[in-house]
Amino acid sequence: MLGIRFKRFQKGSAFYSVVRNASFLLSSNILGGILSLVALTCAGHGLASAEFGTLVVIQAYTKMVSDIAKFQTWQLIVRFGTPALTQGDTERFKDVTNLSFGLDLSSGLLAMIAGMLCLPLLGHAVGISRENFWLALVFCTLIPFITSATSTGILRSLDRFDLIAIQQSIKPGLQALGSVIAYFGGLGFPGFIITWYLTGLVGNLFLWWAAIHELRRQNITGALTPSVFKAARRIKASWDFVWTTNLAHSIYSIRNAGSNVIVGVVLGPSAAGLFKIATSFFEATGTPSDLLEKSLYPEIMRMNPNENKPWKLALRSAFMGLGLGILMIILVSLIGEPLISLVFGAKYLEAYSLLKVMLWAVVVSMTSFPLEALLYMAHRQRAALIAEGSATLVYVLLLLLFMQLYGVMGAAWGFFAGQCINAIFMLIPTLSAYKKRHTLVHE
Repeated sequence: MLGIRFKRFQKGSAFYSVVRNASFLLSSNILGGILSLVALTCAGHGLASAEFGTLVVIQAYTKMVSDIAKFQTWQLIVRFGTPALTQGDTERFKDVTNLSFGLDLSSGLLAMIAGMLCLPLLGHAVGISRENFWLALVFCTLIPFITSATSTGILRSLDRFDLIAIQQSIKPGLQALGSVIAYFGGLGFPGFIITWYLTGLVGNLFLWWAAIHELRRQNITGALTPSVFKAARRIKASWDFVWTTNLAHSIYSIRNAGSNVIVGVVLGPSAAGLFKIATSFFEATGTPSDLLEKSLYPEIMRMNPNENKPWKLALRSAFMGLGLGILMIILVSLIGEPLISLVFGAKYLEAYSLLKVMLWAVVVSMTSFPLEALLYMAHRQRAALIAEGSATLVYVLLLLLFMQLYGVMGAAWGFFAGQCINAIFMLIPTLSAYKKRHTLVHE
């Protein structure tokens, strides 16, 4: 077993970097969470329940399509580009970013076309009316910007989490401002969907500006010349990593953004609205672990997997996640019900019943967040894919079964069961990799 020995929290240590970068992102996410809550509040009060559910479903549909199609190019850059920068090999770093940029462009355009073509077939099933169809179709043009992740990967590899944090405040800030205008101006459903579209566009464009600015500041030229096959030939095992992480995240999107679509199809847009409110609170409470994961990943990729250091770092991070998860459960249990009632109104209070079930999944997800990074470090991305795929398949089946038996409350129980199953399935190959750590190779 791993020995749990907490070293002194020293500036410059890997654990210090993880916490520092997570703190950058957490501070912006707290502000962003408050502003996003303002936007949801305006939409909840300014729209009828069915319209609010339709707004949620359109956004979830767009995100699901982009998530299924997108290559995890930020992971590609962190996985291959960060070690190259550490060794001073900027040419290899540029090969990685050029490959990443090429994949973003091709997958984004194909995903947009596929999303538009499928919308007429799925629109009625998910509750999109004929009057709102064209607005939903225009919303699909946001897919290439959502699909792109090269800019984020560059900023993470260059350790500019502060710029990512700024973007995470700008986007919800503009969304809140636009939603307030749409609410008090009585702009209705079109006003809200146009506002959410424009804020998504501006937020993603800011990330690209920040990445280009930072590359120029560090005198790295030619890092955004799209190249796929030529660049990939110079990066050993890149295709295996690209396709594996793409499939893994596509499966992950089914378990997350896809859940709102599934609930909308089975139970209708009003139930999708309730489920969206509950999952929004779940995502807000799980934000610290997401930020720790994004900070942990680059640090672990700089370490040698056959030593104990990265494994101990992950274990310390997991215990931090456990403590934060328990704290979040206590906090939401105290303020969740009155907050939902105050913000959304009594008609959405049923969402708290869902949240009470889903809160227990917070501890599970926040404790298990280092597992995926460890598997990628250990070159076990295929094991991560199999675990993710198997867990998601079981989750979707349970979600459908529980919704048939218990309605919208069944969706909450299915969500909780899915988080537990995913953690167990990811833990098994991680323990196997740790036992064989002395055979692992550090690139």
